[in-house]
Amino acid sequence: MSQPNKLVVVWTNGDREVAVRMAFMYTLNSKLKEWWNEVNLIIWGPSAKLLVEDTVLQEYVRKMKAAGVELLACKACTDSYGVSEVLENMGITVKYMGLGLTEFLKDEDTRVITI
Repeated sequence: MSQPNKLVVVWTNGDREVAVRMAFMYTLNSKLKEWWNEVNLIIWGPSAKLLVEDTVLQEYVRKMKAAGVELLACKACTDSYGVSEVLENMGITVKYMGLGLTEFLKDEDTRVITI
C-alpha cells in the first residue's frame, strides 16, 4: 500500500494568529516544499468572514494559489456571512463542501487536518 500523498487542511478557526502561524504556514510550505503532491485548503465557518476582512491573510491566500494549492470554501458558510462573491473574486472555488469533505475523508490517499 502506498503512502498518502494528498493533504486537505480544513480551516475553520476565526483566529488570525492560528491562520498565520499554523493553517497558512503549513499549507503553503506543504506545497512549496513538496511534502505532499496535492494540497487543498478548505475555508469553512468563521474563517471565511476573517479572510474577507484581513488583507494580510488575503495576500497569503494569493501566495498559496500561485504555489498551486487548491482553494475551496463552503458555500453554506460563505452565503451565511454574505462573502461568497468576494471569495470567488479572490479565485477561491465556492461550493457546498459536505460531500466533498466526506470524499476526502474516505480517500485512502488523503490526509485531512482541521484547524
